[in-house]
Amino acid sequence: MTPVSATPVLDVLVIGGGQAGLAMGYHLAQSGRSFQIVDAGAEVGGTWRSRWDSLRLFTSGRYDNLPGLPFPAAPDTYPGKDDVADYLQAYAAKFGLAVRLGTNVTSLTRNGSGYVAKAGGEALEARHVVVATGPFQEPFIPPIAEALDPGVHQTHSAHYRRPHSIPPGKVLVAGAANSGCQIAAELSATHAVDLSAGQRLPAIPQRPLGRDIWNWATTLRLDTVTAPSRLGRRLAGRDQVIGPGPRQLARRHGIRIRPRAASAAGRTVTFADGSATDFDTVVWATGYTTDHTWIDIPQTHDDQGHLLHQRGVTPSPGLYILGQTWQHTRGSALLGWVGRDAAFLAGQITHR
Repeated sequence: MTPVSATPVLDVLVIGGGQAGLAMGYHLAQSGRSFQIVDAGAEVGGTWRSRWDSLRLFTSGRYDNLPGLPFPAAPDTYPGKDDVADYLQAYAAKFGLAVRLGTNVTSLTRNGSGYVAKAGGEALEARHVVVATGPFQEPFIPPIAEALDPGVHQTHSAHYRRPHSIPPGKVLVAGAANSGCQIAAELSATHAVDLSAGQRLPAIPQRPLGRDIWNWATTLRLDTVTAPSRLGRRLAGRDQVIGPGPRQLARRHGIRIRPRAASAAGRTVTFADGSATDFDTVVWATGYTTDHTWIDIPQTHDDQGHLLHQRGVTPSPGLYILGQTWQHTRGSALLGWVGRDAAFLAGQITHR
């Protein structure tokens, strides 16, 4: 009887087939490593394609290139979410990066000198693993949402698509970072909108003095400031809105700016200043949480359950993370910069 062959042990398993995973695949292919990219989605670029219709990058086409393939957009235009999805699909095809789709990794453990990833009833073994699932994993909705009446339409920015998907009436957009400001501005054309800002974030024009903000950043080398540096620590602790912020939205679109949403009951949301208003819809633009609990490897997580790392290298030999916000620089999670971190980790794998 012919024995059943075991699943071959890979040099590298890349978990996540977005821009970080594809950039990692490019560099691994250049080094001749045997690797597999797996992704839980149904198509390459599916996460991008699922975002709201009018979403545009805040980096121009000049700064949206993965290694080896320029982004097909004019340098001073701002691609939409479908443009990014199409580009990622074209990128995977050009370099033969076969992404194994519909593969949801639910656990990762050590196995001697390597690792075992469980996906359904299958075990994938590899000597090295790169976790490239990105920083935007689990939509976060604050607990006060549970106190709202079932008749109040609630959605997270991850599931918002277009103004016509929002019922008529008064809308609260909770969260005034980039996503919240963009969605509030769009909804203001068809709805009465309040925007709740939990903290005051500086708003930076998209094109100060007629030049793209990232043109200024690269000229001043702010994009190469590293996370551990003194300036990096200051910048990493400060988010900012690129484009119109709350004050501009109030002035240009008549959006009412509110402080942090503190509590809710029925149809009423009460804010930190004690004011309260009834709403028909709440769009929670309150960000995401990162879930690394499926990585079952001792002494690799901090107190919040996040994977510990230094420039993507974790305490567990052969385990890496890629595509995190401020992983090494401000651009570590962005299209045009993630390739640099991928090249670094590919070098670490080769060296090891």
